[in-house]
Amino acid sequence: MNVEKTPLEQDRIQSIDLIKGIDIVFMVLFNYSVTLDYFRLIPIPSGYLYQYIFPISIASIFIFMSGVTSYISYEKHKEKLTRKYFMRGIKLLFFASLITLFTYVFVPQYTIFFGILHFFAVSSFLIPFFIKYNKLNLIAGLSIILSGIYLQQQTFNFSYLSWLGFVPKNLSTFDYFPLIPWFGVILLGVYFGRYIIEKTSNIRFERKITSIFTFLGKHSLTVYLVHQPALILILMAFGLKLF
Repeated sequence: MNVEKTPLEQDRIQSIDLIKGIDIVFMVLFNYSVTLDYFRLIPIPSGYLYQYIFPISIASIFIFMSGVTSYISYEKHKEKLTRKYFMRGIKLLFFASLITLFTYVFVPQYTIFFGILHFFAVSSFLIPFFIKYNKLNLIAGLSIILSGIYLQQQTFNFSYLSWLGFVPKNLSTFDYFPLIPWFGVILLGVYFGRYIIEKTSNIRFERKITSIFTFLGKHSLTVYLVHQPALILILMAFGLKLF
């Protein structure tokens, strides 16, 4: 007799991978536009919608869904979660360090010291301490986000707390995701993860186009790591002198 698996017993939840896959495509396209603009190949729109609302929306969805998948991991591997996320954090710190080194060497004026990979790395060490508290994640998440909104209206004369959200004066970087407010977005994803899974876990997509997005969502970290180097190599292959 076949027993249908509950949502949390499934290996993957297709709807979540689909959302992440669509979002990573938009993230890649936006990052490409910024890179091409930096090399003065294609200008990007200067309006508030494209420069601020669009990237903030893309990042918020991606980070929120990371919180949802963290909730799934917690429900599946409660006893092993701390070790799993510690190893994940170490791996992400390695990749984040490579990005810092790469940008420091090739675009030192825009060096990434605490970008989205650095954020996910540090968050991996913090999530196990928060995830088991249900309503606290909602309260803490909203509090961190509101604190971050306030902090991002300020600038400070020091840079050693920039990773936390204290924005230093004259900050210049390609990528900046401090813990405040972005860790709050992860905690909201953790809190709402249960409800999202209940509503979307039974949705199935059969079209080929959706399978492409779910594949990208399943491998979103790999896509994020290779998309910029791939663009640089393509541009150099066409004979463009970038550095």
